[in-house]
Amino acid sequence: MKMTPEMVRAQERMAPGVITAQGFLGNDPRNVAEIIAEDERYFALYEIQIDRLVAKMRELQDAGRAGLGEAITVAPYWEVRVNEARGVLPCPFSDGVYGKINTIVTDKQSGRELVFSDLTTHLIEAHHFFQGQGSPFRHEPEDYVLILHL
Repeated sequence: MKMTPEMVRAQERMAPGVITAQGFLGNDPRNVAEIIAEDERYFALYEIQIDRLVAKMRELQDAGRAGLGEAITVAPYWEVRVNEARGVLPCPFSDGVYGKINTIVTDKQSGRELVFSDLTTHLIEAHHFFQGQGSPFRHEPEDYVLILHL
């Protein structure tokens, strides 16, 4: 995948201190286009639609909001807690702003956990961008697949 001018501008906004203190790229040496292409290859290899992942993320976010900050059980596998903070974060691709809302999903079978924000969900849905390796909100595609039982 080629770096479009939009991706170049987005990558500049992903640097530490521009939108968030730690940025979106972590210590990943790849550019945004390479990160997206590699993560898309994983989903294609296992014939999993990213839309299916996003639907499950949204389902768990919505269920977790009912807990009003407390952990709730979402059958059959998960414990979910949603934390909300004041303020919003803009998408580095400049296509919206998202509340500072984090969803913590624990797979009760494995004990493994995912933490993702509303912005993370948007980045995956709209841009297939899972963030760079070493970024605080980066989870490998395999983590999502295993923990969310896709």
